[in-house]
Amino acid sequence: MQALGTSVTKGLTIGTVCNTCDNSGAKIVKVIGVVGAQTTKRRLASAGVGDLVVVAVKKGDERMKHKVAYGVIVRQKKEYRRPDGLRVSFEDNAIALLKDDKRSPAGTFLKGPIAREIQKRWPALSKITGNLV
Repeated sequence: MQALGTSVTKGLTIGTVCNTCDNSGAKIVKVIGVVGAQTTKRRLASAGVGDLVVVAVKKGDERMKHKVAYGVIVRQKKEYRRPDGLRVSFEDNAIALLKDDKRSPAGTFLKGPIAREIQKRWPALSKITGNLV
């Protein structure tokens, strides 16, 4: 996982309920942890586009429901600024699920627009995406 050239505003905290944008079988997930987050005592960890999170699957098909998995945030409503001055925000929050220790994607394609920051940090996800924004 490479570092990003931007400082993405952290838009999702622990407890946020999001949609998934892949065809892994999960529909609705809840963020229950942020991998590598360093926060102040008693403050909820937060994550932004490109961050690795731990999620609990709330709705989906029977093989995915009530599972705990890793995921990557690919869209967030909260706007963030790129180094060229462009401000980016999306219509919804979305997460793509990962399946194993090598952090390969659980689905075979990603639906909807995906942030360009994903392409650099997660090359396996950028291979199965449709359009980058």
